[in-house]
Amino acid sequence: MAYRRETRNLPHFILLLSTIIFLTQALPVFSADSRHFATVPALGVLADGQTGIVHYIVLQIDNDPRRGGPTIQFNEIHLSGGSIVSEDWKDGVKQAVVAATKAAGGDGRDWVITIKNRSYSALTEGTSASSAVAVGILAAWRGDSIKSDVALTGKIMPDGQIEPVGALLVKIETAARAQFKTVLVPRGQLDQADWDLSHPAARWNIKVIEVATLEEAYQLMTTGGR
Repeated sequence: MAYRRETRNLPHFILLLSTIIFLTQALPVFSADSRHFATVPALGVLADGQTGIVHYIVLQIDNDPRRGGPTIQFNEIHLSGGSIVSEDWKDGVKQAVVAATKAAGGDGRDWVITIKNRSYSALTEGTSASSAVAVGILAAWRGDSIKSDVALTGKIMPDGQIEPVGALLVKIETAARAQFKTVLVPRGQLDQADWDLSHPAARWNIKVIEVATLEEAYQLMTTGGR
């Protein structure tokens, strides 16, 4: 009887084993050794246009041996400190990934990038944090650290150029209140016809530096620029 029961269960065992083998081959297994992290600050403005906030973007890069990427995952679970992000925010991140992979000298096909925006705001919109995301992705991949007293605002383009953004006066004041020492802004936005950021920056005791490209921002924002 025992022999017959074992024979009767054999097809079930074979099916289970086949399923395990299939899942092992189909789903990538990410090891801790192949995981890269970085956290970057981002300067934002609430819907009233007058209130600035500082939030932090957590980036994780895993190596995918299937080379089907780059794959971007957005962690938007608000209960664990994450913020829901708009479609234009996601589009900015996608451009950041393209710029970062080019700067890293690869195509990013083996990257799985998980992004979590930690913010007190339930919804985050806009593309002004995309340049900071690009710096964070590149720093995570290279193994450099993000400086704790430098913030960056600007829209990243796929070729690594950093384009202008709005509400700079509010963002700079917010950064000063949050004890940042330096704010990086897009080239050409420090002194314009309708504003001069150098005077309020001096009043708030914070340095404002213009940057035009991802690599310029990277040199000032990370330990890789030592």
